[in-house]
Amino acid sequence: MDALHEKGLLFGASVTVTTQNVDEAVSPAFIDALAGRGCKLVIYVEYVPVTEESQELAPGEEERIRLRDGIARLRAQVPEVVFVSFPGDEKSSGGCIAAGRGFFHINSHGGAEPCPFSPYSDVNVRDTSLRQALASPLFAALREGDVLADDHVGGCVLFEKRAAVEALL
Repeated sequence: MDALHEKGLLFGASVTVTTQNVDEAVSPAFIDALAGRGCKLVIYVEYVPVTEESQELAPGEEERIRLRDGIARLRAQVPEVVFVSFPGDEKSSGGCIAAGRGFFHINSHGGAEPCPFSPYSDVNVRDTSLRQALASPLFAALREGDVLADDHVGGCVLFEKRAAVEALL
């Protein structure tokens, strides 16, 4: 972060929120440390369990309320930093913000994926532009269909509806 800040580059941080770190993640001390290093964007991602053993780390309703309230406080107190909550901001944006509706994920091999929890790709950014990746058939089908707008129980509609995503792919 210090090197990016020294070069005057715009950068952000992604914070995975669990039952064990929700209060620290929205604490003024943590945000001051990020902002002090030049961070201009913080994306909060609620932990999505992929095994039964890690279920207790997934934020429940109480933690989601603390996260939502903490982000609202930070947005008012630290206007120089943009705060995004995933999936917390979905309700105000009409559904899941993945698949190019707000962001997408590029895996270590260059595959453009709807999000980190939906590791499916039909295009590689090594072979195409970012604009073309955003227009991929998979992303277009997800944005035009109803999968992204569906309600879900946990932190990720695409993870919960992976069979539907696989069918589109």
